[in-house]
Amino acid sequence: MLPVAPRAGRLLVLAAVFISAACGLVYELELVALASYLTGDSVTQASVVLSVMVFAMGIGSLLAKHLRCRAAAAFGAVEAALALVGGCSAMALYAGFVWGAGTTGTRVLLVAFCLAIGVLIGAEVPLLMTLIQRIRRQDAGGAVADLFAADYVGALAGGLAFPFLLLPLLGQLTGALLTGAVNAVAGGTLVLWLFRHDLSARARRRLLAANLAVLVLLATLAAGVGDFERAARHTMYGADVRVARQTDVQEVVVTGRAHPSDGGHGGSDLDLYLDGHLRPGGRDGHRYHEALVHPAMRGPHARVLILGGADGLAAREVLRHSGVDRVDVVAADRELTDLARTDPALSALNAHAYDDPRLHLAHDDAFQWLREPRTGAASRPYDVVIADLPEPRLTEAARFYSQEFFGLVARTLAPEGRLAVHAGPATRTRAFWTVEAGVRAAGLRSVPYRVRAKGRREETGAGRERTPRDWAFLLAARTPPRLGLDARPARRSLTPAMLRDGARAMAATRVPGLPPSTLVHPRYAGAAADGG
Repeated sequence: MLPVAPRAGRLLVLAAVFISAACGLVYELELVALASYLTGDSVTQASVVLSVMVFAMGIGSLLAKHLRCRAAAAFGAVEAALALVGGCSAMALYAGFVWGAGTTGTRVLLVAFCLAIGVLIGAEVPLLMTLIQRIRRQDAGGAVADLFAADYVGALAGGLAFPFLLLPLLGQLTGALLTGAVNAVAGGTLVLWLFRHDLSARARRRLLAANLAVLVLLATLAAGVGDFERAARHTMYGADVRVARQTDVQEVVVTGRAHPSDGGHGGSDLDLYLDGHLRPGGRDGHRYHEALVHPAMRGPHARVLILGGADGLAAREVLRHSGVDRVDVVAADRELTDLARTDPALSALNAHAYDDPRLHLAHDDAFQWLREPRTGAASRPYDVVIADLPEPRLTEAARFYSQEFFGLVARTLAPEGRLAVHAGPATRTRAFWTVEAGVRAAGLRSVPYRVRAKGRREETGAGRERTPRDWAFLLAARTPPRLGLDARPARRSLTPAMLRDGARAMAATRVPGLPPSTLVHPRYAGAAADGG
């Protein structure tokens, strides 16, 4: 006996299918996004999450065959468990990464959550199929078509809600907890109200208690998300976090402080982390930016284009040269450039580069900006192009090191123009020489070199991993470029002898015969894993 007419009851079951599918896809996307942020390589993380989860869904469907005799109670229990596991998955994965699991342990946790969530999602449709047939018998084909239609539309809603609503408005942790709460309410309401006569009084009490317990736990965790994130940042970045902000592009964390009188020459202990990766910036970042910028500035440099470099540190080095008339900076993250302009410590570190009238800022993706036709001053060729972009080991950045990208850059260069590229750590030799192959394939000649930091080692609090900072670069032009420095600016730690030594050391690591990376065949996923 249903409390509503059969037609209304059937619509309620389909609504439950819709909500369950939306919540399930949000859990999947949350795991993909968080795993990509924590361990990198979004293609690998997406492949692991989706393949393991689909496999587990098949297991869940098989297991649900044995629960159809108690479909209402089983569905209520499955939804409560799914709300608990899925809602807490992001917070548990993040906690495991920060407090001891490291990269390997995080991947194990990821697979475990994918298996658990997949089994529970897989059990939903067979149980709902049984429930909808109890309301009104219909042919199996029609019932399956209705259920899968609601399921697919719900997946569409969840897939759109995650990037456009949950992630920007609530963040990954709160978004997952809220999704779990919606999941629990929808499943509990369907069973405890629409199918309450299928349950014994004892089963109703147990199911109600379980759903209330899940909701209370999710609400408690949601209330503590702020404290949890602060504790996690304290563990990962230390106690001196100045700024922690999730922009539309990435997570930005600034730690330490800069000394205004230093001007970026080593006295600063300011560090900038983008999506958990330390950017060269404070204590010895001046050497990185000197090595990236100054060799390319030897020669005509009236017009300079900086791709990336939202922190303003590459622009700081460019503007130290006399004869610079115009600097165009193309950076996608508007909030980071605003921070680099307004934060006292960060603006001191970049020597207030964004206040220089010669600097012109475009908030755009570097690849897209190069593709679009331009007018005015930005349409003229550049004497120098500086590519200060994320390392190619990050899958989403691989297109910035493709043959097509370097071809677009070559199109913007003046006849005697130079391109400077940071191509990751010198220890990842295969990745570096893949970048060099892409530069050559675009019609440019290049000189490789590397520069070591002054004993500085990158430390990541979560993984306790320490990695030598040994940066690798390419200087490229249409004719073989000459590696060197001009007489100015005088105040720098980089010397011609360092460049000569770095060029010899990098040339000795050459890996011959590597094909270039392209948009349709990115090659850095395997190349980035080599250790030299």
